[in-house]
Amino acid sequence: KMMPFQDILGVIREEHPHFRKIEDAPNDTSKGYRVPGFKGQVGFITSMSNNFCGTCNRLRLTADGNLKVCLFGNSEVSLRDALRNNVGEDQLKHLIGGAVKRKKARHAGMTNLKTMKNRPMILIGG
Repeated sequence: KMMPFQDILGVIREEHPHFRKIEDAPNDTSKGYRVPGFKGQVGFITSMSNNFCGTCNRLRLTADGNLKVCLFGNSEVSLRDALRNNVGEDQLKHLIGGAVKRKKARHAGMTNLKTMKNRPMILIGG
């Protein structure tokens, strides 16, 4: 069951009313929080209930040489095949740049994600 980010904050604040947001770095994919007086902090990756796709600057290179511009996307570009075919540096830059330019502004969302064919994270590597 998916629990929205704001609901989780509410549950935590029932026990820790001073649970506060901390400053995140630009392009962070998690939202950091802490309880004053306690050690450590906690981060929430809110990709379903409060997406951050527009500021995500992450690229993933899978264990088998494919480039993924979004963990929730099923699109992959084979850099392995390009390198095995001895493409030049300019062609490689064009291939990577094209993948980044095709990155969607938002992922498909909970309803559509369950029907999409996508590799589970354990097969992506990292």
